[in-house]
Amino acid sequence: MFPAMRRAKQALSPQECQAILERGRTCVLAVSGAEGYPYAVPLNYVYQDGKLYFHCAKQGQKLDAIRQNPKVSVCVVDRDEIYPADYTTLFSSVILFGRARILEEEAEKRAAITLFTKKYVPNDPEDYRQYRINRSYPSLCMVEITVEHMTGKQAKELMPPAAQG
Repeated sequence: MFPAMRRAKQALSPQECQAILERGRTCVLAVSGAEGYPYAVPLNYVYQDGKLYFHCAKQGQKLDAIRQNPKVSVCVVDRDEIYPADYTTLFSSVILFGRARILEEEAEKRAAITLFTKKYVPNDPEDYRQYRINRSYPSLCMVEITVEHMTGKQAKELMPPAAQG
């Protein structure tokens, strides 16, 4: 279904991919947009247990696209350093493919936004966290992406010397 990675020696393990997704803060979501054009948008996200969550307004282009076609792709860049001596970039990144679902059930939606807020504002007291969630809750939409396929890749210069061949 998904093509094999051309430079398989540079592939990251599933555990390395998950670590990147867990520590990352910004992703680029790609959907099938209006008139068949791809639409890619940067977002904050949280990843847990094979699912990626993001929040947004209840209306907009990305939600329209998800309603039309729930198949999406997400890219997270973990490292991006120019290495001028070799005219290259030291990079590591993850690309995932999955299906997006707009969360409608109250418990799911609250669990997802709580997970999100704990990632981005981990030291807030719980009562203040709930106050902030409740304040924005009426206009909040939460989307869950279930990962169906994931690959990660790194620059060959970041690989162990024996594997760089």
